[in-house]
Amino acid sequence: MSKTVQFSQVGEPSVLSIIDETVPAPSADEVQIQVHAIGLNRAEAMFRRGQYLETPELPARIGYECSGTVTAVGDNVKHIKVGDAVSTIPNFSMNQYGAYAEVTNMPVTAVTHHPENLSWQQATSVWMQYLTAYGALIDIAKMQASDYVLIPAASSSVGIAAIQLCNLIGATPIAMTRTAEKVEQLHQLGAKHVIISEQDDVVDAVMAITEGRGVNIVFDPVAGPMLNTLAEACAPLAMIFQYGALSADPTPYPLFPALQKGLTIRGYTLFEFTSAPERLNKAKEKIFDWLKHSQLSPVIAKTFEFDDIVAAHSYLEANNQLGKIVITL
Repeated sequence: MSKTVQFSQVGEPSVLSIIDETVPAPSADEVQIQVHAIGLNRAEAMFRRGQYLETPELPARIGYECSGTVTAVGDNVKHIKVGDAVSTIPNFSMNQYGAYAEVTNMPVTAVTHHPENLSWQQATSVWMQYLTAYGALIDIAKMQASDYVLIPAASSSVGIAAIQLCNLIGATPIAMTRTAEKVEQLHQLGAKHVIISEQDDVVDAVMAITEGRGVNIVFDPVAGPMLNTLAEACAPLAMIFQYGALSADPTPYPLFPALQKGLTIRGYTLFEFTSAPERLNKAKEKIFDWLKHSQLSPVIAKTFEFDDIVAAHSYLEANNQLGKIVITL
């Protein structure tokens, strides 16, 4: 038997409930994991609310990321064995699999080893954030040391991952945050500059930092009316990655800045990247090595017990965290 989180209607965190279920033996190409830690993601809150890229099939499981010990493997599984310490890559539908459980089966393509120097909490805080940032900044944008990178919602786990990758490559990360509360912490985490969006004139601040050139890359999960401001802060031929839709407001297309500067504005999700095996494998190898040598380090915002999943989701949606929210088992 396993405790498993599910929900039977979309809505507030309170719709989440914990049930006891029998977990079947893993099918072919599946791996069974005894879960030790679960990483929470904004995508899961949107899925719970019925506002995600896929509509939940109720009653729905939930969760992309967990770390734990392999307890069984299905047919055709070769590189993962019982007893291995593993973590999961979000490359599956939550209508088929869910990480919020004591024991769960996962597709083998989503299961990978992680460096031994990581704790279970750190290991469940790796693949969503670093692969999302890597896929956009390094694989697609080919980020260079000369680039200025503007990172809205910089205190999120993906935002912090982007800051770390910028510093690793030598690019200049410019963090954006709504209030002054997290400014010092963002500097401590590697942001070279921090812009307070509710206080500063974003375009003026960017132009001062870049000596009038503008930023080369924007990595934005918010969208909404701010997109026009982000476009005005860009250098000619800059690239804007829209990898989320946290704003509840419409997102008008910034036509004139796009025309004047020849901007590339593209939608992007992790799944574009994780569905390409060669690109994914290259990224996994690099991220594994950087983690192993402590060149990258996941930041944990707060941990909750499994039974406190509703409180954990409420904390996630309060937007007060700096880093990853983790459930421990």
